[in-house]
Amino acid sequence: MAEHQPHITPAQITGLILAGGRGTRMGTVDKGLQAFRGQPMVQHALARLAPQVDRVIINANQNLERYEEFGIPVWPDQITGYAGPLAGLHAGLSHCETDYLLTVPCDAPLLPDNLALKLGNALQADYAEIAMVVTGDEKNPEHQPVFCLMKKSVLPSLSNYLQQGGRKVDAWAAMQKYITVYFADAAAFTNINTKEQLQQLDIN
Repeated sequence: MAEHQPHITPAQITGLILAGGRGTRMGTVDKGLQAFRGQPMVQHALARLAPQVDRVIINANQNLERYEEFGIPVWPDQITGYAGPLAGLHAGLSHCETDYLLTVPCDAPLLPDNLALKLGNALQADYAEIAMVVTGDEKNPEHQPVFCLMKKSVLPSLSNYLQQGGRKVDAWAAMQKYITVYFADAAAFTNINTKEQLQQLDIN
């Protein structure tokens, strides 16, 4: 008989909002601070993520004081030069005080309220180290690598990968025991990358 594992609880998870990019596709603006339905996008992400975890932190590399106004810790990349999402994950894991880290981008204001539960159940069932979201269908899967739950224990591996010049989320994840978890509602993971996308989604 397989050994039963207790469910991962919100108390074991730190939530990380990734807001460290340069927003080049939106005209080099801080995407997390752009207004969506009357509030900064990062505030929507925070409101949806906070009930699912024990605490939330933000990874940002500019406007740090503005992000601190949301009342949660803000940590910049420790890897210099805007090294991408992995640098944000590294910053989050470095300041994570729980067993697990759940990451979401700041430009996805519609993320689902069962993200932590579904990823956590799948990670436990497969004895995995990382669980990443996938949407779409079997023929056309859409991987969403920055929506993921990971064990804090992967930090040394990530540090080593970054020190060697690695920058790709998928390539690093493939070095761990990772799984993908299917979510039917692809719209919940919409990333707003341009001002046109922001305006279109804002009025719908």
